[in-house]
Amino acid sequence: MLPFRVPWTNFGDDDDYGRSLILKIGNARQVFRWIPPGHFLMGSPADEAQRSNSERQHEVRLSYGYWLADTACTQEFWLAVWPVNPSHFDACRQNPVENVSWHDAQSFISELNKRLPGLAARLPSEAEWEYACRAGTTTAFSFGPDITTEQVNYHGEHPYGGGKAGPHRGQTVPVASLPANPWGLYEMHGNVWEWCADWYSDYSGEAQSDPRGPPFGKMRVLRGGTWSDPARYARSATRSRIEPAYRPRSTGLRLVLGPR
Repeated sequence: MLPFRVPWTNFGDDDDYGRSLILKIGNARQVFRWIPPGHFLMGSPADEAQRSNSERQHEVRLSYGYWLADTACTQEFWLAVWPVNPSHFDACRQNPVENVSWHDAQSFISELNKRLPGLAARLPSEAEWEYACRAGTTTAFSFGPDITTEQVNYHGEHPYGGGKAGPHRGQTVPVASLPANPWGLYEMHGNVWEWCADWYSDYSGEAQSDPRGPPFGKMRVLRGGTWSDPARYARSATRSRIEPAYRPRSTGLRLVLGPR
C-alpha cells in the first residue's frame, strides 16, 4: 500500500516503471519512484571482477516500501531550499549538486522538512540504496555485467572487465540525461557519489532485516561512483566512505520520503 500524500506532492501518471510522486518547491521539482518491499543479496559474489573485501554478500529483507528520488538532487532543487550553491560544475542547474558534505546534506534536509511539515525527507540507508540500484538485478551493474559511457558517466579510459574504453567527460552531466535502471532511477551508477545515512562498518555476512548500520562510527557511507572514477567504482555493490565533514566535488545526495 502506498503511504499518504502530503500537500506539496502530486501522484504522477503510472508508466512502465510504476508509480511516481512529484514534489514541487518554488519552480523546482523532484520526481520520486515507489520502491516496494522485498529482499535481495547485498554485496557482491566472490567471483565478481574487481570486487572489494568489504562487499561480503548476504541476504537483506526490506519489510517496507519507500519513495526514492529518481535522480540525484539537482542544483536547482537545492537552491529552492538553500541559499548557496556549493557546486563546482555549476554551468547547468540540472546538474547534480556536489561539493556537499554529509552534514551539509543533513542541514538541507532539515530545512526542507521544516518548510514542508510532514514530508519526512531523509537520506537512504545503505541497504535501501543498493536495493534500488540493483532494481531486481544480480549483475555487477543494473544494466548487466558491464557498462559503457553511453549508459554511465565514469572515467571512460578505465572500463570494467573486458569493456571498451570510452570518453572521459571530466565533469558531471545533467540528471536524467543517461538511461534509467529497470525501476526508473537515473544515474544510480556514476556521475556523483551519493551519501547514505549509515555509518560505515564491515558486513557481518548474516541475513538481516531492515538494516541501518552501526549506531556510531568515524565515516559515512557513499555509493554509486563518479564522473572521475574508473568503471569498477560504479558497480552496484561498491562501497566508499569518508568523514562526514568532507566536501569533495564528487559527492551529492538522493532523497527518500517516508519514515525510517
